Amino acid sequence: MARKILHVDASARQAGSVSRELSQHLVDALSDTGIEVTKREIGLSPLPLISETWVGANFTPEEDRSDDQKKVLELSDTLIEEIEAADTLVLGVPIYNFGVPATFKAWVDMIARARKTFKYTENGPVGLLEGKKAYVVIASGGTQSGSEIDFATPYVRHVLGFVGIHDVSIIAADQLMATGDEKLAAAREQIAALAA
Repeated sequence: MARKILHVDASARQAGSVSRELSQHLVDALSDTGIEVTKREIGLSPLPLISETWVGANFTPEEDRSDDQKKVLELSDTLIEEIEAADTLVLGVPIYNFGVPATFKAWVDMIARARKTFKYTENGPVGLLEGKKAYVVIASGGTQSGSEIDFATPYVRHVLGFVGIHDVSIIAADQLMATGDEKLAAAREQIAALAA
């Protein structure tokens, strides 16, 4: 069982958000006495986009960074530390217009950093955040999870693998506008089975 959970919510909605509801349901199901949960809200409190200043600081060797450059990377460092400290990640990710929300992409841009979460080798990039479990709760109104128009689910799985997290379970509550009750019930059953 997980000892430390990082719970990331990317939905722009608070009331009525299925990804938010189900990801919290999963966190509650995985949690027991002694479990520490860190919540990172990126949907209602969006992260800043990376900028030229941020990129310049990131590509400056750590020992050569100015105080200003260190300050620019502070939030990114904190987000990476949250992942490093966690045994388990629970990501609530709605599908917006066939992909991930911009807020989730901003989080990815902040945490995918060479020499911090991955490294380049002669055989290509290698993730440095190994040994973690990730649960990704996907919700959509019309897009079928895993279909040719779902660019969110494979993206999230690829990004996690890129930084070294390969043990990924997808819980999909998809096409809710058509089969909401049925898909919600199936997602809740999947969560109950995963937590058992």
